Order: sequence, then structure tokens, then C-alpha cells
Amino acid sequence: MANDKVLHVTDDEFDNKVVGNSLPCLVDFWAPWCGPCKAIGPVIEELAEEFDGKVQIAKMNVDDNPATPGKFGIRAIPTLILFKDGEVVDKITGAVGKAQLNELINKAL
Repeated sequence: MANDKVLHVTDDEFDNKVVGNSLPCLVDFWAPWCGPCKAIGPVIEELAEEFDGKVQIAKMNVDDNPATPGKFGIRAIPTLILFKDGEVVDKITGAVGKAQLNELINKAL
């Protein structure tokens, strides 16, 4: 189920669509073969709906886009990084629950 509220970004678009975004931006670094990534996928979709207009929710496939995860020292997926005004606010690694992700997002609001 594709959610048009979730922005799919590439290495080339990252600075423009995430760092340069006027909204806080939560990026889910994931890969199609990653079980925990698939597990939190539906939660990411729900958050995109709930925070629509307040926070941009984005996903980046680390297999297709190795430069950006390397730049942020991502060693395990899923890793979720919250950006605000182009700066990293916080990050979480691993499949976490929706409550933890809500707490993370609220740090930028």
C-alpha cells in the first residue's frame, strides 16, 4: 500500500528534500530485505498521516542510496533520524513502537 504522504528520497535529493525542508523531517533508512524494516513500515505510514503538514516523513532505501547512510554513520537498519532546520535532532535504531516514534517526532515540534 503506497502512501503519498511518505516521501521517498534518494542520495541526490536528500539535501534538497530533507535538509532543506521547512518542516521537521523523520527519515526511515531501510532495505527491502530487512524484516524489522518491514515491521515498522505500517507505523511509518500511520505517522505520515497523523503528522501531515507538521512533519515530513521520508524513507530512503539504503541499498539503492549508500552515500547518505554512510554520511550519517548508519551501521544498522532500520535507523530513523529526525532532522529540523537541516540538523540532526535525534535518532533511533531498530524496530521501535509507535509511542517511541511519537516521542521522537515531538522533540521537533
